[in-house]
Amino acid sequence: MNSPLSKPSLYRIEGGDLPLSGKAMLELMSAVLAKGRAFRFQARGWSMNPFIHDGDVIYVSPFQKKMPSVGEVVAYSQPTSEKLVVHRLVRRLGDKWLILGDNSVDAIGEQVPDSNLIGRVTRIERNSKKVWLGLGPERYLIALFSRTGRLMVVLTWIKQGFNRKL
Repeated sequence: MNSPLSKPSLYRIEGGDLPLSGKAMLELMSAVLAKGRAFRFQARGWSMNPFIHDGDVIYVSPFQKKMPSVGEVVAYSQPTSEKLVVHRLVRRLGDKWLILGDNSVDAIGEQVPDSNLIGRVTRIERNSKKVWLGLGPERYLIALFSRTGRLMVVLTWIKQGFNRKL
Protein backbone atom coordinates (compact mmCIF):
# COMPACT_ATOMS: atom_id res chain seq x y z
CA MET A 1 0.00 0.00 0.00
CA ASN A 2 1.25 3.50 -0.78
CA SER A 3 2.21 5.77 2.07
CA PRO A 4 0.61 9.23 2.17
CA LEU A 5 3.97 10.75 1.19
CA SER A 6 4.50 8.64 -1.93
CA LYS A 7 3.28 9.85 -5.30
CA PRO A 8 0.51 7.88 -6.94
CA SER A 9 1.82 5.65 -9.73
CA LEU A 10 -0.24 7.66 -12.23
CA TYR A 11 2.23 10.54 -11.80
CA ARG A 12 5.41 8.48 -11.78
CA ILE A 13 7.55 8.79 -14.86
CA GLU A 14 9.98 5.97 -15.54
CA GLY A 15 13.55 7.10 -16.15
CA GLY A 16 12.77 10.70 -15.23
CA ASP A 17 11.43 11.51 -18.70
CA LEU A 18 8.61 14.00 -19.12
CA PRO A 19 7.09 13.48 -22.56
CA LEU A 20 5.67 16.73 -23.91
CA SER A 21 3.92 17.67 -27.12
CA GLY A 22 5.60 20.18 -29.42
CA LYS A 23 3.49 23.10 -28.22
CA ALA A 24 3.88 22.21 -24.54
CA MET A 25 7.65 21.82 -24.99
CA LEU A 26 7.80 25.18 -26.77
CA GLU A 27 5.86 26.91 -23.96
CA LEU A 28 7.98 25.31 -21.22
CA MET A 29 11.24 26.17 -22.99
CA SER A 30 10.14 29.78 -23.53
CA ALA A 31 9.18 30.13 -19.86
CA VAL A 32 12.51 28.72 -18.63
CA LEU A 33 14.57 30.88 -21.04
CA ALA A 34 12.57 33.99 -20.03
CA LYS A 35 13.92 33.47 -16.50
CA GLY A 36 17.48 33.54 -17.88
CA ARG A 37 18.07 29.82 -17.41
CA ALA A 38 19.19 27.14 -19.88
CA PHE A 39 16.73 24.48 -21.00
CA ARG A 40 17.84 20.90 -21.56
CA PHE A 41 16.01 18.28 -23.61
CA GLN A 42 16.60 15.20 -25.74
CA ALA A 43 16.84 15.62 -29.52
CA ARG A 44 14.37 13.73 -31.68
CA GLY A 45 15.08 13.16 -35.35
CA TRP A 46 18.02 13.27 -37.74
CA SER A 47 17.71 16.66 -39.43
CA MET A 48 20.88 17.93 -37.70
CA ASN A 49 22.94 14.80 -38.30
CA PRO A 50 25.96 14.41 -38.14
CA PHE A 51 26.41 17.16 -35.53
CA ILE A 52 23.32 16.39 -33.45
CA HIS A 53 22.05 12.80 -33.34
CA ASP A 54 18.65 11.46 -32.36
CA GLY A 55 18.82 11.03 -28.58
CA ASP A 56 21.56 13.63 -27.93
CA VAL A 57 20.91 16.02 -25.07
CA ILE A 58 20.66 19.63 -26.25
CA TYR A 59 21.11 22.68 -24.02
CA VAL A 60 19.39 25.85 -25.22
CA SER A 61 20.29 29.15 -23.55
CA PRO A 62 18.61 32.55 -23.81
CA PHE A 63 20.03 35.06 -26.29
CA GLN A 64 20.25 37.72 -23.56
CA LYS A 65 21.80 40.83 -25.13
CA LYS A 66 23.78 39.10 -27.87
CA MET A 67 21.62 38.19 -30.85
CA PRO A 68 22.56 35.11 -32.88
CA SER A 69 24.84 35.11 -35.89
CA VAL A 70 25.35 33.01 -39.01
CA GLY A 71 26.44 29.46 -38.21
CA GLU A 72 24.81 29.22 -34.80
CA VAL A 73 22.36 26.46 -33.99
CA VAL A 74 19.11 27.83 -32.58
CA ALA A 75 15.76 26.68 -31.26
CA TYR A 76 12.83 28.38 -32.96
CA SER A 77 9.11 28.21 -33.45
CA GLN A 78 8.25 27.25 -37.03
CA PRO A 79 6.25 30.14 -38.54
CA THR A 80 3.53 27.96 -40.11
CA SER A 81 3.08 25.16 -37.57
CA GLU A 82 4.43 26.80 -34.38
CA LYS A 83 6.41 23.57 -33.90
CA LEU A 84 9.68 23.61 -31.93
CA VAL A 85 12.67 23.05 -34.25
CA VAL A 86 16.46 23.12 -33.75
CA HIS A 87 18.42 24.04 -36.90
CA ARG A 88 21.35 26.19 -38.06
CA LEU A 89 21.24 29.84 -39.14
CA VAL A 90 22.87 29.87 -42.57
CA ARG A 91 22.13 33.35 -43.95
CA ARG A 92 20.59 36.68 -42.97
CA LEU A 93 17.80 37.77 -45.35
CA GLY A 94 16.75 41.28 -44.32
CA ASP A 95 14.56 40.89 -41.23
CA LYS A 96 14.54 37.07 -41.49
CA TRP A 97 16.96 34.17 -41.26
CA LEU A 98 17.46 31.32 -43.68
CA ILE A 99 17.54 28.26 -41.43
CA LEU A 100 18.52 24.72 -42.46
CA GLY A 101 19.04 21.35 -40.85
CA ASP A 102 22.63 20.11 -41.28
CA ASN A 103 21.32 16.93 -42.91
CA SER A 104 19.49 18.86 -45.63
CA VAL A 105 20.24 17.74 -49.18
CA ASP A 106 19.12 21.02 -50.71
CA ALA A 107 19.63 24.67 -49.79
CA ILE A 108 15.97 25.66 -49.70
CA GLY A 109 15.60 25.88 -45.92
CA GLU A 110 13.04 27.97 -44.12
CA GLN A 111 12.79 31.74 -43.71
CA VAL A 112 12.18 32.63 -40.08
CA PRO A 113 11.71 36.09 -38.52
CA ASP A 114 13.73 37.13 -35.45
CA SER A 115 10.55 37.01 -33.36
CA ASN A 116 10.36 33.22 -33.81
CA LEU A 117 13.89 32.59 -32.48
CA ILE A 118 13.78 31.24 -28.93
CA GLY A 119 17.36 30.50 -27.86
CA ARG A 120 20.79 29.30 -28.95
CA VAL A 121 22.19 25.80 -28.58
CA THR A 122 25.16 26.11 -26.25
CA ARG A 123 25.95 22.48 -25.52
CA ILE A 124 25.34 19.01 -26.92
CA GLU A 125 25.91 15.77 -25.02
CA ARG A 126 26.08 12.29 -26.48
CA ASN A 127 26.38 9.36 -24.07
CA SER A 128 27.04 11.84 -21.23
CA LYS A 129 30.02 13.39 -23.08
CA LYS A 130 30.23 16.86 -24.61
CA VAL A 131 30.09 17.12 -28.38
CA TRP A 132 31.83 20.28 -29.56
CA LEU A 133 31.98 19.84 -33.31
CA GLY A 134 29.51 22.14 -35.03
CA LEU A 135 29.25 24.84 -32.34
CA GLY A 136 32.75 26.36 -32.51
CA PRO A 137 34.41 28.45 -35.24
CA GLU A 138 33.75 25.67 -37.77
CA ARG A 139 30.08 26.72 -37.68
CA TYR A 140 30.80 29.41 -40.31
CA LEU A 141 32.05 26.81 -42.82
CA ILE A 142 29.16 24.51 -41.98
CA ALA A 143 26.71 27.35 -42.68
CA LEU A 144 28.45 28.19 -45.96
CA PHE A 145 28.35 24.59 -47.17
CA SER A 146 24.74 24.19 -45.97
CA ARG A 147 23.39 27.20 -47.81
CA THR A 148 25.07 26.08 -51.03
CA GLY A 149 23.71 22.54 -50.64
CA ARG A 150 27.20 21.03 -50.35
CA LEU A 151 27.54 20.15 -46.67
CA MET A 152 26.69 16.46 -46.97
CA VAL A 153 28.95 16.14 -50.05
CA VAL A 154 31.89 17.70 -48.17
CA LEU A 155 31.29 15.56 -45.07
CA THR A 156 31.13 12.39 -47.18
CA TRP A 157 34.36 13.37 -48.93
CA ILE A 158 36.08 13.99 -45.57
CA LYS A 159 34.81 10.69 -44.15
CA GLN A 160 36.06 8.78 -47.20
CA GLY A 161 39.46 10.44 -46.83
CA PHE A 162 39.75 9.28 -43.20
CA ASN A 163 38.61 5.75 -44.09
CA ARG A 164 41.22 5.17 -46.82
CA LYS A 165 43.89 2.68 -45.96
CA LEU A 166 47.42 3.87 -46.64
